[in-house]
Amino acid sequence: MTEREKALSGMLYSPKDAELRKLHLRVKKLFGKYNSLCPSNEKRQNKLIKKILGSTGENIRVQPPFYCDYGVNISVGENFFANYGCTILDVNRVMIGKNCMLAPHVCIYSATHPVRAEERYLGVELGLPVTIGDNCWIGGNAVILPGVTLGNNVVVGAGAVVTKSFGDNVVIAGNPAKIIKQL
Repeated sequence: MTEREKALSGMLYSPKDAELRKLHLRVKKLFGKYNSLCPSNEKRQNKLIKKILGSTGENIRVQPPFYCDYGVNISVGENFFANYGCTILDVNRVMIGKNCMLAPHVCIYSATHPVRAEERYLGVELGLPVTIGDNCWIGGNAVILPGVTLGNNVVVGAGAVVTKSFGDNVVIAGNPAKIIKQL
């Protein structure tokens, strides 16, 4: 099993693997270009962000700066919007449905580290998938942690830290996030 396959399976893997380093260097070059493009060049930005992400809907918009680990593990649906300063750590799959909006400085992490110090110091990492359903709105500075699934029509309040999964039609907020309203 390759290190990439291990990462996508939620197993410990080495981020120093040649294939992973090559993917990471590729995306760093691409988002470096993307983040330095003139804002009035939306057509070029759109082409480049679609090269960065693994799969996308036709109508998407991502405001620079944007950062990710590999890009290829991120899929976003139709009518996706991410505001300034979005970071998606995609060592595992990050799947975002259609009609989703991310406010400024949203962070979505599929990457994590072992809890046991002995494993951390070996330099291995792991990742758990993150899934966000359709019609979700993630508020500014919210953080979505590894392994979280959010259902459809979820609103995440600004500054929330989402440590566990939630079903459809809820507003969640706080640290750790909890349901504050049913929709």
